[in-house]
Amino acid sequence: MAGLRQTQSVENKHKLSNTLRNWLPILHSSLSDLGEAMAPFVESNPLIEVSSGYEEDFEKKIPRKIISGSVSNSRTEQIEALTIQKSSLYDILDEQIGKPLFPTPLSQNIATFVISNLDENGYYEGDSEKFCHENGIKIEEFEKVRLRFAHVEPVGICAKDLAESFMFQLDNSDISDKAYPLAVQVIEDLQAIYSYSNEEHFSEVMHILGTFKNPPSIEYQEESAQIVPDLMIFFNEDESIEVKLNDAYYPTIHIDTNYGVEHEFVSQKIKEAKSLIDALDMRKATLYKVGLMIVEYQYAFFTGGAIMPLTLKTLADEFGHNPSTISRAIANKYIACDRGTLAMKEFFTTAIDEDVSNAAIKEYLIGLIKQESREKPLSDMKLLDLIEKKFNVKMVRRTIAKYRMQLNIAGSSERKKLNQLH
Repeated sequence: MAGLRQTQSVENKHKLSNTLRNWLPILHSSLSDLGEAMAPFVESNPLIEVSSGYEEDFEKKIPRKIISGSVSNSRTEQIEALTIQKSSLYDILDEQIGKPLFPTPLSQNIATFVISNLDENGYYEGDSEKFCHENGIKIEEFEKVRLRFAHVEPVGICAKDLAESFMFQLDNSDISDKAYPLAVQVIEDLQAIYSYSNEEHFSEVMHILGTFKNPPSIEYQEESAQIVPDLMIFFNEDESIEVKLNDAYYPTIHIDTNYGVEHEFVSQKIKEAKSLIDALDMRKATLYKVGLMIVEYQYAFFTGGAIMPLTLKTLADEFGHNPSTISRAIANKYIACDRGTLAMKEFFTTAIDEDVSNAAIKEYLIGLIKQESREKPLSDMKLLDLIEKKFNVKMVRRTIAKYRMQLNIAGSSERKKLNQLH
C-alpha cells in the first residue's frame, strides 16, 4: 500500500510539473499574445486543434455596462481599426487648416506651427514665445488661434495638457446643463476626483468623462498594440459589482481522442493536450482571483475614488508566491471597467512605505503647486522638503521631477513664465 501511495505521489508530481511547465509562459503572456505562447505546444501535438478567440467581434463579448461606460474610449477602437487603413493624424489636421476656423494666412501659419509641435499623445509642446517673437505677434493672439482646435477633429487634440484636452471634449459632449459645472470642477481637479462622488450629477459626469479620448491622439498612434482585457469589472443592475473573465477571447482547444491508433506516442500526446487545457484553466483561475482581490482592496476606485496603496507583496502573500512571480503574472494584463481599460499593474501603486503610495505623493504635489506663489513657484528641492516633512519619508529630487513630468507639470522656471502671461 505504501508503494502504491508513493507511485501515485510521483505521478501527481509529474502531472503538476508538466502543467506548471506549460502554465508559466501561458500565464505570463498577454491575452492577445496567448496564441503565440501556445504555439510550441500546439505545433508539436498532432492531436490538438485550436480555434482562435479573435475570430469574433470584440464588442460582442463584453458586457453592455462597460460598453456604455468607457471601454470604447480604450484600446478597443484601435483593435477594430487594425483592419482599416487610416490617414495619419497630421494629414487629418492639415485638411482642416482653412476656412472657417483658420481663414487668414496668419491663422493658418499658427495652426500649422501648432500641429507641427505635437507630442506622440497629441498635446501641444511648441515654443509659443519664440514663434510670436519671430512673427511679431502677441502671445494672446497666438493662443486665441490655438484654442480654435477645440472645434477640430479629433476633439481634444492640440491642448496643452490633459485637463485642457478634457475641456475641449467637454464642450463638444452631450452633457446636461445641470451636470456641466460639476464636470468643469472635476476636470480642474482630476487628482481629487473621488472627493466629488457624493455630488449630484456625479454619475453623469463620470459617464461623460469615460467617453473622452485619453490621450487625444489614441486613435492615430502608430503601431498600436492589440490590447484585450483579461478581466471586466462592472456594476450590475442591482448595483452589485461583478468580476468577469474575458474567456470568450480565449482560444478553444479540441483534442482528437478518436485517433484510431493505440500507441504510447498517442497516449502521451493526449496527456500533453490535457495538460495544456489545465494550464489555460489555471491561468483563468489565477487572474480571476487577482481580479477579486483588486476589487476587495480597490473598491473605492470602482466607485469613483482613488487607487489606494497596495503592494505586490500583499497579493503574493495571499497566493503563497514571491512578489516577482506575481509581478510577471500581472504583466501585460488589462482590466476593463467603466472608468476605462487599465493595466493590472496600475492597481498596485508603488508604496513609499506601508501607508503611503506614490499616488498620495502625487496628489499632495498637485495641491502644493496649486497653492504656490505665482511670482515665486516652488522648486523641486523645496517640493522635496515639503513632501518629506508631510509624509515622514526620505526621497530624492529626481523622484519629484519624475512625478512632476508624469503629471504634465512644468518646472518652476517654466511655471513662472506661464504665470506672467496671465
